[in-house]
Amino acid sequence: MIKINLLAVDRERTKRKATFQIGQKITAGCSLILVAAALGIGWWYWYLQSTSADLDQQIVDAETERGRLQNVIQQVQQFEAQRAQLQQRVTLIEQLRKGQTGPVHLLDEVSRALPDSMWLTTLAQKVNEVVIDGRCTSLTALSDFVAALEASNLFERPVEIVDSQVEPAASAGLQELIRFSVRARVAAEKAD
Repeated sequence: MIKINLLAVDRERTKRKATFQIGQKITAGCSLILVAAALGIGWWYWYLQSTSADLDQQIVDAETERGRLQNVIQQVQQFEAQRAQLQQRVTLIEQLRKGQTGPVHLLDEVSRALPDSMWLTTLAQKVNEVVIDGRCTSLTALSDFVAALEASNLFERPVEIVDSQVEPAASAGLQELIRFSVRARVAAEKAD
């Protein structure tokens, strides 16, 4: 008789290896390359966007800082202008203090040099130069006055007679007068 074994016999099944055809391999490779390229492009786009956002933020921060510094620069310029103005005032005050005694000494020296037969009409000082106008009764008095000014320590030599003119007597019996103008330079060490 024939025996039929109805029980399944454990047999080893042979696994078939998946074999891809060349077209499938090329398609899979191209797909992987496209996916990698898409991921690379996506990452590059994200990187550029984040860099752009960072740069935009830096620009905004720099503009804000520039605005703040512009205000600071304006304040510094105002302070510098005030400082310069105050320095000018201090310098002017110092010059005035130095010059306070100058006119007193000048008038004292001129009055000491003034002869009896002479009188002054104007005395003008411009920086280190003094111009004296007046009248006298004789040329000797004028030359004595100039010699006394030159002998003074306050004036530099030479003291110049700029102009001298004889004015005729206004009426008979009056003496003729000599109108004069004298220029002298104040000595540098006395000018301060």
